[in-house]
Amino acid sequence: MMATANEVAQALQKSLMVDLHKTPAVSAPTLSELREIAERNNIHLSEDDLKEYQEFMSESVKAMTRIDRLPEPTLPVKYPRIPGYRPPPEENLHNAWYWKTHIEGAKSGKLLGKKIAIKDTVMVAGVPMMNGCRALEGYTADTDATIVTRILDAGGTISGKSTNENLCFSGSSFTTGKGPVLNPHDPTRSAGGSSSGSAVLVATGEVDMAIGGDQGGSIRLPAAWSGIVGLKPTFGLVPYTGAMGLDGSIDHLGPMAKTVHDCALLLEVIAGYDNGLDPRQPTNIAVPEYSKEIQVDRLDGIKVGLLKEGFGFPESDPRVDEAVRNAVRKLESVGAEVVDVSIPLHYESGHIWNCIGITSKFTGTRHTGGFGSGYNGFYPTSLITTAGMAFRSQTNDFDPSIKASIMLGDYMQSHYYGKYYAKAQNLRRLLRDAYDQTFEKCDVIAMPTIPFLPTKLPKDGCSIKGILGQNCVHFVHIKVHLVASNELCSFSYCFYCTFDFDFAHISIFLCS
Repeated sequence: MMATANEVAQALQKSLMVDLHKTPAVSAPTLSELREIAERNNIHLSEDDLKEYQEFMSESVKAMTRIDRLPEPTLPVKYPRIPGYRPPPEENLHNAWYWKTHIEGAKSGKLLGKKIAIKDTVMVAGVPMMNGCRALEGYTADTDATIVTRILDAGGTISGKSTNENLCFSGSSFTTGKGPVLNPHDPTRSAGGSSSGSAVLVATGEVDMAIGGDQGGSIRLPAAWSGIVGLKPTFGLVPYTGAMGLDGSIDHLGPMAKTVHDCALLLEVIAGYDNGLDPRQPTNIAVPEYSKEIQVDRLDGIKVGLLKEGFGFPESDPRVDEAVRNAVRKLESVGAEVVDVSIPLHYESGHIWNCIGITSKFTGTRHTGGFGSGYNGFYPTSLITTAGMAFRSQTNDFDPSIKASIMLGDYMQSHYYGKYYAKAQNLRRLLRDAYDQTFEKCDVIAMPTIPFLPTKLPKDGCSIKGILGQNCVHFVHIKVHLVASNELCSFSYCFYCTFDFDFAHISIFLCS
């Protein structure tokens, strides 16, 4: 069989390339660089020693260059699209959009006719991505996250990327590099974060559904303050493949919508095993038709536990506590039994989360671009590289909350060597055990999603102390309720129960 012209050209190119100079992808360390590295790691070497180490490393580095030239497997990009555009203010009244696009999926499926916004932590090929951080601005994803492909396969249309907080490290909605996201019911107040844009776009009807991300309440908090439904799935149920995270032990992606039905519908599309690309997932995940399972008229035999520790905080608004208690009691009219339950360790969940989250922001986000290491799964090399360079060279562009967590994380790591991260992870087991014992008495636990109404957005020129103080309120007080379910790795829902006070929604948080 005669070779084709293309095959001949490839063979000729290969033969010519053998002896030609090729710039190495990885350079060997210089003696001065080695000396600095050795001193930083308390290794004492002579000049002769350094030269011997340099010679050894020069050979090892060749393997890196060879690997760089090999094609790597990536995630599929199945549907055509155009890059889209950054919407002008008149198209973005609440600043909830980061980027608008229009990507149509399959011609049939469960999401046909549905418009979906994707949180800007999730990769959408050909569409810019900045994760709320100016240091990442200019990066364009080169692949579709698994959940993006699943949405498009189900007939959904992706309308764009929603704004989120700066590297997702805020429970408010004013830290993103593109300006604050405004509450759809009162633009002077926070919309909640970090999935602020996703919640607002659903609340205003600009999309039917949205994807949010949640490490410590970032789906449920903005859902509560924007007056929609938000769901943090059970840990590992929805693959995190192709999304920028904080810590692999608390990263979640989940649905946000105006109704419980639409949340359930989107969940059944995005949930399921990802063929080993997200190693946190068990292989035997079953995905029922959630949207059909919720179609019940009665709750006979269901016990709802009102958590004592979910009410009566010093910062709690009594109107919120009362509204949630009254709403839960109404479930008795459809057959549910409401009982009081207590989990004293619940009070500590916010502190446990802080030990994990602050350390992760330093070790995970700063050093690995939010993707970690040590697992057998998919690594988005282009984003890891971009984030690594940006986070080293443009740290001064970070929001004050990020700077504070990096400095504190560095201090804790250099002085206490990860002890409190490790202890917090161990304490999660005690918290899970305490909740498991309570679930022997009830089927679901209820409490306020947030014990007070949406806070006012800070004014221009607010001091560092004021910004940090605003976020501290969210992390210490709000997240006590929300992070508990992250630490439990459990399934939790947030949905509004009334809209009465100061034009603000009050929301119930259910955990099971």
